[in-house]
Amino acid sequence: MKIAIIGVTGRAGSRIAAEALRRGHHVTGIVRSPEQAEAPTGVTLVKADAADPAQLAEALRRHDAVISAARFQTVKAAPLLAALKAAAVPRLLVVGGAASLEVAPGAILLDSPSFPAEYRVEAEPGKQFLDDLRGETDVDWTFLSPSALFAPGERTGQFRLGQNQLLSDAQGKSHISMEDYAIAMIDELERPQHSRQRFTVGY
Repeated sequence: MKIAIIGVTGRAGSRIAAEALRRGHHVTGIVRSPEQAEAPTGVTLVKADAADPAQLAEALRRHDAVISAARFQTVKAAPLLAALKAAAVPRLLVVGGAASLEVAPGAILLDSPSFPAEYRVEAEPGKQFLDDLRGETDVDWTFLSPSALFAPGERTGQFRLGQNQLLSDAQGKSHISMEDYAIAMIDELERPQHSRQRFTVGY
């Protein structure tokens, strides 16, 4: 497949790109400054501003899918969806956040009293992004939320999938490595199971 990744130079985006390349996909990295960007070897860098739908659409043409691994503070759902529609790209996969996952029936992590205030600046627009996607009927989107602790680690291939509830291991720890998250993301790309849905991955 021909995949475009927004946020390809970031920690999650670079690992998703590496996983896609490992499986033989062609990866285009959408960046504002290709001359300054560092991406995994094999990624073709293309200049475009993800906040500019017309410019982004031009960069996305002839791709089979787009993966957004950008920060929710900088990339919003509306211009991104507009660009996909203009470019006739049928699929969007989004690196989500854990804050919108349920920790009890009807209660999400973001609303927990212990949720760190410094994470709200990214978590709140992330929840809004998911809410905006849920009203989208033209683009085939998927939003993959990691577990609460989402950091570089090992590529084990051993993890669980869930839907809207925060996953925790037997010790009560909610975590997933970025490497295993990338496996789950590219699995979904290759064998779609969550069309117009959010799902989650954890140990």
